[in-house]
Amino acid sequence: MTPRAHVPVASRPSARPRFASLRRPSARALMACALLVVPALVALAASPGQVVKVDIAKFAYGPKDITVAPGTRIVWTNHDEAPHTVTSKDKSFASKGMDTDDTFDHTFDREGDYEYLCTVHPFMTGMVHVHKP
Repeated sequence: MTPRAHVPVASRPSARPRFASLRRPSARALMACALLVVPALVALAASPGQVVKVDIAKFAYGPKDITVAPGTRIVWTNHDEAPHTVTSKDKSFASKGMDTDDTFDHTFDREGDYEYLCTVHPFMTGMVHVHKP
């Protein structure tokens, strides 16, 4: 039996640390971006049964455009001093006039795109996209 040549552990390919590539600055930056972007993308699409808040401030809905799953309840809160409404263009939902800190909520059970506006200030518009995840 011939003796095997001794190969130091550090020079064996399989001995390379598992995440050695993350030691490079570019890999760390990419990983940091991924860790920030993935939760943001998940937050944009609400899952069923969730409550999503939309603020009304400075004569605008925020967020103006939102995507939710069927069964999601959206709560609009007026933070302006002026009264506002939340009224869908297809008349499927409509709030009364909302004073400062008043809220209006609607649960979106069916898929579709729902455009809405403030009847007091028609330049204020928003959109709710309801789609299964």
